[in-house]
Amino acid sequence: MSGSGQGEDAPQPGLTLARGQGIALWRQISQRLERDIATGAHKPGGRLPTEAELASEYRVNRHTVRRAMEELEGRGLVRIEQGRGSFVAEDVVDYRLGPRTRFSENIRRQNREPGGRVLRIVEIAAETGLAEQLGIRRGRPVLVVERMGLADGRPLVLGTHHFPASRFGRMAELLRANPSITAALAACGVPDYRRRVTRITARLPTPEEADLLQQSRNRPVLVAEAVNTDPEGEVVDVTFSRYAAGRAQLVVES
Repeated sequence: MSGSGQGEDAPQPGLTLARGQGIALWRQISQRLERDIATGAHKPGGRLPTEAELASEYRVNRHTVRRAMEELEGRGLVRIEQGRGSFVAEDVVDYRLGPRTRFSENIRRQNREPGGRVLRIVEIAAETGLAEQLGIRRGRPVLVVERMGLADGRPLVLGTHHFPASRFGRMAELLRANPSITAALAACGVPDYRRRVTRITARLPTPEEADLLQQSRNRPVLVAEAVNTDPEGEVVDVTFSRYAAGRAQLVVES
C-alpha cells in the first residue's frame, strides 16, 4: 500500500511494475494475477481484490486495473459480477445432453453437489408455436415453471419449463414441496421421459439472467431448447435452458 513521502515508482516488494520497458502496466498486472491463480494463491471461486485495492497496491489508476481484469475475464480466468466484484473462475462443468438428461445425475457425476430452487410458477395461454410443440390447441393453459439449477451452491443454469396444464395440474403444488422436475413428473404418472430433440444456440444474457446466474452481462449464455416425451412418445415438456457459459460446456451424447 502507498505510504507518505513515497513517489509513484517507489519500490514495493512483490508489487513493483517494470515501467518504461515496453510492457504495458495492465499486461503486467494481468500476468501477475494469472500467476497467482495458477499457483493457488487465489482459489477457484474466491473473490479477488477490488479495483481500488489493486490500483493502490500497484500504484496505477483504476482504468489500468480494469483493462487487466477485462483481459483475464476474456480468457475465462476470472468472472466479473455486476455489483459483487471479481472472482476466480471455477472449473468448467461438462454438462452432458443425451436422451435421458437429468440435472442432479449430471452434477453428481462430476463430484459436485447439485441443488435447485423454483423461482416462479405461472399459467399462460399457449401461443401458436408453443402449442404446436406441446401438441395442444392454441390458447390452452400451459404451466410455466422457472427453475434455477446449482452446482456446489453456484448458479449454473436457468430452465423455463412448459407443461400442458390439463395433464400436470398438480405440478405447481409438487414443486413447491420439492423443486425436482423429475420427481414431480414421476408423481404425475411420468416415471421416465426422454429428449426427442435439442437445439443449442448462444446469445448475451438479459440483465435478469445475468443477475440470477451471477455473471457479467457481456459474457454469453448457452441456450438449449429441448422437447421431452414420455415412453409413449407424447410431449410432456418444452424447456428453454440458459447455461452460464463460463461455468458449463455442453457435451452432446448419442
